Amino acid sequence: MGALISRVWFMVFPAKEYKIVVVGLDNAGKTTTLYKLHLGEVVVTQPTVGSNVEEIVYKNIRFEVWDLGGQERLRASWVTYYRGAHAVILVVDSTDRARIAVIKDELFRLLQHEDLQQAVVLVFANKQDLKDAMAPAEITDALSLHTIKNHDWHIQACCALTGEGLFDGLGWVAQHVTGNKTATTAAPPAS
Repeated sequence: MGALISRVWFMVFPAKEYKIVVVGLDNAGKTTTLYKLHLGEVVVTQPTVGSNVEEIVYKNIRFEVWDLGGQERLRASWVTYYRGAHAVILVVDSTDRARIAVIKDELFRLLQHEDLQQAVVLVFANKQDLKDAMAPAEITDALSLHTIKNHDWHIQACCALTGEGLFDGLGWVAQHVTGNKTATTAAPPAS
């Protein structure tokens, strides 16, 4: 019955659709994030080779979400998914201090791509449930997010396993891709 009501609702009030690409280094939690948003539960994942794609409906907005493999040999293929993207979600393993410079380089490389010039950028500071996690303010500094001037950006603390912070971040994306911005983006205070 609920599926029928949902179909009727979308026929009367069609959802807008936006494309999101989810990137990050291997083991950052990209696939766990995708399926927690899509299914509401944690699924057992394997390292992504290529991509996973799912549709997520959030407040009458349809997001086509592409989760891209983060292994070093796969990162060069990310560019093939950028065309038509309205948003980039960068998932950062907040405990991976050793590779924070690598993800910073990848972020600034993708921001230069012509297909992403209009894209908004959400950084998920994942694994905040772990005691050695960097705070969002520390990640903001390490990634030099304040130097990004040509893209709206936001950093969101989250835990993909529990779902904490994920819908807050998706809500920010929804506001910015639809043009319903409510506030200027800034990093939250350090905890």
